[in-house]
Amino acid sequence: MQQDCRIGLVQMESRVNAVEDNLKTILDSAAAAAREQVTHLCFPEMALHGYAPGEAALIAEPLHSPRVREIAACAQRFNMTLLVGMAEYNERQPRKPYLSHLIALPDGQVRSYRKTHLGQNEGEYFSAGEAFPIFVSHGVTFAVGICWDWHFPEVAGIYSLKGAEILFAPHASPAIAGDRKELWLRYLGTRAYDNSVYLGACNLCGSNGQGQAFSGGALVLGPKADLLAEAASGTPGILTIELSSARLNRIRQMQSSSMKERFFLAERRKHLYRELIELDI
Repeated sequence: MQQDCRIGLVQMESRVNAVEDNLKTILDSAAAAAREQVTHLCFPEMALHGYAPGEAALIAEPLHSPRVREIAACAQRFNMTLLVGMAEYNERQPRKPYLSHLIALPDGQVRSYRKTHLGQNEGEYFSAGEAFPIFVSHGVTFAVGICWDWHFPEVAGIYSLKGAEILFAPHASPAIAGDRKELWLRYLGTRAYDNSVYLGACNLCGSNGQGQAFSGGALVLGPKADLLAEAASGTPGILTIELSSARLNRIRQMQSSSMKERFFLAERRKHLYRELIELDI
């Protein structure tokens, strides 16, 4: 990391048939985060359109749509990186959009990450992404995985090896799944610890307007899986925290002789791991 940065994780209610209201919440949240000098603001999965896979094809829009352009203009205005969940129109398969996260960079660029590991009920309605892009802004290299993606350790490993220093984990996890903090700490801590990264997670809260409720939750983990900040109330809001570049750089640049601060990926014996991609269940 070239410098310290302040990130924000948003809990918000996003209704399927109220996209303009969702957009207003996103823009208002960005304005509030700007007052706290946030450089990277991450919203939950499908924050723009609301989470309803069965309607995704009807509400999906391309990355050059008026709403996306408005979000991009907001990122420029506040010199902030906005990470916003959305259904992204798929020209090859219009009936199966991508379950994407919009990356609106402060220089006006618009990119996206497309969810690579679709949940059990998502494959019928969405196309899976096929790439693990990394992004750079404010002297920080970062990446995004969406919800179910984080159950696959390889995702975080690839990102860290590509240079990602912060991983964002936006979710649309329903309330029926149980206590969000307890579940996240089971596996997201491992992703941060094994790959020496900061990791920030956030979740939708409230109702999608179609009878499905989301539990909310937001937290930030350090590169040794320590819980740095949390907001577990399940109510709308922004969790913000300043992340230390010195701490991460000390680990990633192997500046410590202590085993507890090793950058494990730097000592892989990758020629032994071929079986990992050859073996099946």
